[in-house]
Amino acid sequence: MAIEDARIRGTRRAKIVEWSEEDQCYVGSSPRLICAVCHGEDKKAMLEEFCLIVEEAIDLRRADGKPLPPSTSGKDFANQMQRVA
Repeated sequence: MAIEDARIRGTRRAKIVEWSEEDQCYVGSSPRLICAVCHGEDKKAMLEEFCLIVEEAIDLRRADGKPLPPSTSGKDFANQMQRVA
């Protein structure tokens, strides 16, 4: 699969970057795709690396013939959670 295709698919994935008190660094995860796989002290550098990891995870799943889990981006989860709280 072309690199450009992976980048496009990667942008459609929700990415969560949060500070971990336990690890004292930022941790990145992408719901339904990969969990807590990228760590770093510089948020911007960690996010750039994490985006590449998401693209690679998509390519690996495709290469293994595994379907991608449903995307979580574009679902307006933030506003939905605010209405529940």
